Amino acid sequence: MKEQTGFKNNYILGISFISALGGYLFGFDFAVISGALPFLQKQFAFNSYWEGFATGILAIGAIVGCVIAGQVADKYGRRPGLMLAAALFAISSLAMALAPNRDLFLVARFAAGAGVGMASMLSPMYISEIAPSAIRGRLVAMNQLTVVLGILITNLVNYMLRNTGADAWRLMFGLGVIPSGLFLAGAYFLPESPRWLIRHNKEQAAEVILGKMGDRLYVSESLAMIKKSMTSAVGVNYAAVFKRAILPALLTGIGLAMFQQFCGINTVFNYAPKIFQSIGASKDDQLLQTVFIGAVNLLFTILAMALVDKLGRKPLMLIGAGGLCLLYVLIVNALHSGSGMLSGLLLAAIGTYAMTLAPVIWVLISEIFPVAVRAAAITIAVVSLWLAYFILVFTFPVLFERMKENTFYIYAGICAAGFLFVLLRIKETKGKNLEDVEQAIAMH
Repeated sequence: MKEQTGFKNNYILGISFISALGGYLFGFDFAVISGALPFLQKQFAFNSYWEGFATGILAIGAIVGCVIAGQVADKYGRRPGLMLAAALFAISSLAMALAPNRDLFLVARFAAGAGVGMASMLSPMYISEIAPSAIRGRLVAMNQLTVVLGILITNLVNYMLRNTGADAWRLMFGLGVIPSGLFLAGAYFLPESPRWLIRHNKEQAAEVILGKMGDRLYVSESLAMIKKSMTSAVGVNYAAVFKRAILPALLTGIGLAMFQQFCGINTVFNYAPKIFQSIGASKDDQLLQTVFIGAVNLLFTILAMALVDKLGRKPLMLIGAGGLCLLYVLIVNALHSGSGMLSGLLLAAIGTYAMTLAPVIWVLISEIFPVAVRAAAITIAVVSLWLAYFILVFTFPVLFERMKENTFYIYAGICAAGFLFVLLRIKETKGKNLEDVEQAIAMH
């Protein structure tokens, strides 16, 4: 299949970036908790159980958000779903900032999770549906870029607010209103996904939008390709996802999603202060380390965007799984000896993950499912991801309290298993349009 060349790069890049702002919300809420936890421990008397629960309840909300997003995306379109996610996030950010007690704070964080869950599913789905195959990997990886920008900027803000008093955490959470307001304004001006429009018998509207994206040849080729894939499309329901023809792709998607979390790196993102506290670092140093983590994360995500459509998905996944397995073994030894190497090893692990597993798994999840069931299948895969994230961050404070540095041996073992899973189960999707990917997966 030849690459489509008559597309308008700047326009497609612009609407992809607006959609990818949903990733920023994920990055914000993901990072804000690490800076706020030392304050919340005092404010609400958190022990290791409540620490894990307050971090992880974001994921429970995200699971609910994913289910809502799947239904909204199929019935009303991708754009209304993105707008709803932004509005929910803005309201919940204010509610967290103003929470008078622990229970109301947890309810508000659950609601923030619902907004993040909707955005985490709809942003990559929308981008994958509007992006030409030649640059789709890069554009979907842009979603991960905004996630890491959200993490870095939030870590910087947390560090600057660290000495502003006992209520600094309220400002940390309240500032979420700014990115969510920008995302809501941007989403209002997004065009609807042409694939969704054609599935809902709105071909003329789809043609107009495709005309903004490319020349006449691009429009006719895209319409023909989308229609061809729609011939087998029926009303989407979750039962259809479990049919024999689609089940292999679904199980692969679930496996990838859960591996992205169980590989363990998010314990470093969410609990860096706790890990550095265990080797005697001051509170200032703990929060400064989160800024370094955010910066490395950003640099290596930019590198991933350059590599994902060149090296391909599978080689990057194998590098990520193998590299993390080795680094975790070294991290155990550094924690055990209180070595000054710890910071460098943790940053190397962050860089490895940011360049490989973090963006590539989102790209693959947005690509591997047949168009007829894409929304339902992505919902199930992303729900699996959030469930795995909850289990990871809920169990880490308790595991780390009991097992200390040996906790990272668990994640090393999971990465070794993940390496084998990728080697045996994953097919390369680089440079293929979504309809070609669908055929390749069906034949696998």
